Amino acid sequence: MISYLVHRDGRTDSVDRLDAAWLRPGSGVLVWADLQQPGPEEARVLGDVFGFHELAVEDALEASHHPKIETYEGYLYLVLHGIDFQPDDHVFGTHDVDFFLGPGFLITVHDGRRRSVAHVRDLATRSAFVMAEGPVRLMHRIVDTMVDHYRPEIDALEERLDDLERRVLEQASEQLSGDILEVKRDIASLRRVVVPQRDIVGRLARREFEPIDQEMAYRFRDVYDQLVRMADDAIIFQDRVTGILDAHLASVSNRLGRVSKLLAVIATLFGPLTVITGLYGMNVDLPMLPGGPAAQFWWVLLVMAGASAAMYTWFRRAGWL
Repeated sequence: MISYLVHRDGRTDSVDRLDAAWLRPGSGVLVWADLQQPGPEEARVLGDVFGFHELAVEDALEASHHPKIETYEGYLYLVLHGIDFQPDDHVFGTHDVDFFLGPGFLITVHDGRRRSVAHVRDLATRSAFVMAEGPVRLMHRIVDTMVDHYRPEIDALEERLDDLERRVLEQASEQLSGDILEVKRDIASLRRVVVPQRDIVGRLARREFEPIDQEMAYRFRDVYDQLVRMADDAIIFQDRVTGILDAHLASVSNRLGRVSKLLAVIATLFGPLTVITGLYGMNVDLPMLPGGPAAQFWWVLLVMAGASAAMYTWFRRAGWL
């Protein structure tokens, strides 16, 4: 599916078909073509109508591609990623948005579910100034909106880290291991999203490409600064989750040690009892304790209780209990 927005004579209109004359230098027309879930027909439009290089078209039609920026004759080709957090899968998914930036046009290629592109497209249909600013500013508006959508997800991730820290300190349990590893996986996914974005936007901020003037370099630098902060947050989150996991494993290990010590004490306390009952359970004559045959049972119980009490007192004084 292709939708066209055309800005001419101070107006922005949605059109069904593209006039090749609009793409000629000096036409005074700005064209934004938004390709959603492109197929073979859209691929022919990119190659035949716009004249893009076949390698760039092939990359744009791929489901996922690493963020990059390349210069072709007459246009720039960029691949950037929008964040798409799936709470059920605990994954920070990424979906590319491909940009073809020329002097009088901007082409976006995506899967049809990009909030940032839809938001800017709706804004452009209502306000003519959005496209009147030119294709570079239009692309910057989309990229800036994409980066703005990162922040709520990062804030939610930080809240999950705070909750995990509290749970580790207050109610540590073996079930926390899975939750901590899920957050650790989310942070790794976040870093894979943010760091490449930062490098690409940084190149735009440094004016490495002719279409980016000084004013737009300042704007892209602001986006770059946001991505730098997010990349730093991801590193901090990685350190925090590692510390949380270490604290949780130490807590579990301590609990296991306490349980093992308790079981060892119980087994030790029953040791003398087993010996005494074993002796008096043998089919041999043993020395008689005072009181006659009727009192032997009670004497044995008394000796067993005394031995257990003596060993318990010793364990307490030794600090084992």
